[in-house]
Amino acid sequence: MSDPRIPLRDGARYGFEAFDCAPALRLEAHERVSTLHVEGLNRRAEKLEALVDKLEKRLWLAVYGVVAVVLAEAFQSILSAVPPTVLP
Repeated sequence: MSDPRIPLRDGARYGFEAFDCAPALRLEAHERVSTLHVEGLNRRAEKLEALVDKLEKRLWLAVYGVVAVVLAEAFQSILSAVPPTVLP
């Protein structure tokens, strides 16, 4: 027979079941919580990035709109300054 004080190869002793100690369980739980936290932060960062992209598109649309209005005003003032010509 084998001596119960000698550990077996898989970490369990004869006659005893293998068990996890409390510090290992706390460490595993902390790792799971940390993983969930990082995944949540990544999701939030992706959402913020998408919102920034939408905001950037709207901003460029507003800039192009302002430029178009300025150009239209300049073109209109040029047309009003030029005297009309009569076609033959």
